Amino acid sequence: MTDHRTRFLQLALAADALRFGEFTLKSGRTSPYFFNAGRFDSGQALATLAGCYADAIDGAGLDFDLLFGPAYKGIPLATALACEYARRGRDLPLAFNRKEAKAHGEGGTLIGAPLAGKRVLVVDDVMTAGTAIREALGFIDDAGGTAVGIVIALDRQERIADGDPRSAAEAVAAEHRVPVIAVASLSDLLAFVGENATLAGERERLDAYRARHGSATG
Repeated sequence: MTDHRTRFLQLALAADALRFGEFTLKSGRTSPYFFNAGRFDSGQALATLAGCYADAIDGAGLDFDLLFGPAYKGIPLATALACEYARRGRDLPLAFNRKEAKAHGEGGTLIGAPLAGKRVLVVDDVMTAGTAIREALGFIDDAGGTAVGIVIALDRQERIADGDPRSAAEAVAAEHRVPVIAVASLSDLLAFVGENATLAGERERLDAYRARHGSATG
């Protein structure tokens, strides 16, 4: 595993963003693990997380010039990432959307830098059904920007439905012809657990979950 993946998973455990047990997901599936990016709730945690995101993005070699954070969790993630890139010497414009259009003041749904003519990188936490990401891609297109990539913290690598072997990330990438980069994936989590004596007991349940719900490439 590359260093940013290990750092991310260590950080997620320390922040209680990554938990093991029995969790009912929005899909109705019962998962042996749960990821909640909302637990990265301090300046230091967000700064460290942003470094992991930036390393994953730079490793992918994407060419972009604006960061977009879908409401709600994508907003602090994209903001932290913009600060990390500024620390590294690259001052990137930032934009995000409102859940509901504002009817007064400047109005509209989008906040921040103009998207027109920009190569936009969408920053979010996870992709379950891909609904929020598809909505964000619509905002970007309507505003005259071009989405060139999507980066998420964790790719669960599980199929959308029993009749569809693709993961949400694979489906969105194929439909919109944009690459989806994950800081870490379920495969990385399995490797991480296998190398951690304290978590070794979780490996069997994770393997069983992947065997039952994993995507074709997971």
